[in-house]
Amino acid sequence: MASALTDGELTILGLIAELPRHGYELERIIDERGIRNWTSLGFSSIYYILDKLEERGLVEPVVPRRPGKSRVTFRLTPRGLDDVRTGSLEAIADLTPVHARALIGMANSPGLPSDEIRKMLTQRAENLHLRLGVLRAARSAQEPLPAAAHAIFDYSEAVLLADAQWTARLLHQPQQEIVMDKYDIKSAHRILYSASAKEFSVVDVPALQYISIDGHGDPNTSPAYADAVESLYTVAYAVKFASKKSLGRDYTVGPLEGLWRAKDMTSFTRRAKNAWDWTMMISQPAWITEDMIATAREQAAKKKHLTGLNDLCLRTLTEGRSVQILHIGCYDDEAPTLHRLHTEYLPDHGLTFNGDHHEIYLSDARRTAPAKLKTILRQPVKAV
Repeated sequence: MASALTDGELTILGLIAELPRHGYELERIIDERGIRNWTSLGFSSIYYILDKLEERGLVEPVVPRRPGKSRVTFRLTPRGLDDVRTGSLEAIADLTPVHARALIGMANSPGLPSDEIRKMLTQRAENLHLRLGVLRAARSAQEPLPAAAHAIFDYSEAVLLADAQWTARLLHQPQQEIVMDKYDIKSAHRILYSASAKEFSVVDVPALQYISIDGHGDPNTSPAYADAVESLYTVAYAVKFASKKSLGRDYTVGPLEGLWRAKDMTSFTRRAKNAWDWTMMISQPAWITEDMIATAREQAAKKKHLTGLNDLCLRTLTEGRSVQILHIGCYDDEAPTLHRLHTEYLPDHGLTFNGDHHEIYLSDARRTAPAKLKTILRQPVKAV
């Protein structure tokens, strides 16, 4: 019966249900997906479990075994498929008992020095904080994720947050010191939001999601540009507050970013702004959905008359290999750096354009002197 399957057996069956796999591939998938964070599957136990599952008629080799040592790829039998379905449904409904070793320690705490207990609780709080950061970074790095993977990350984060709250109460600390750790894209993707002002650097940019609005023309004189920027910030802050209130997940609103394009790329070095097409954007955490954006957009439209709200959408941008540099100074002074990128760095390194010119505005232009503005200039590239 499916209920007789161990956690390890059910996990292996589930991975083979996705597609036939051999032991070494199972080990790789288990490691990549972080499955050992919630199972006790060791490398040697994988082969032991495969033998047991084969003996029970739940898996079978895709091709007959051959003499000598060779990798055997397994697939599910009809019985194995029934068992993994039944076992998975039972597991979803099952309430797993809590066996945290911390409970044993607290049960014995009356006989321990209070200062030592507090020291260990403080260490526990720090470890939980670090693990939350690792979990969130791993989640961000693997986006976009299927719904099932999101559910696993959500559960793991909820358990860590509950543990952090419990530890904070024991320490008589405000809970927010541990659990209200804001997500900040500039920290989560530090290498993408920091760059040398002297040398070009190559980065690999993963798929990231943004709210965005498209437009055309000189950003200094186009009413549509100002409307677009205000629309983006209005929705960005509305979604942030909704996330904190309804999901308990707070984050720092990311910087304004822009994609710039033109039929003639020299229009950038010539600063022929009337020829520019643009897409203005603000990054969004992976858990923000289109429904949340739509709700925020509707609420904003009731308060402000902004034409850009009609065109605002949630999009995913995948730039991949890119070259970037930090520009310090007025936006109009970017031309020499872009000229050096286009005519020297890219040709010298066998690269060419592979996407829109991308600017990340790290400074608030309303509060920063033009000579001190910091802007990351990024260009997606590919080999010639």
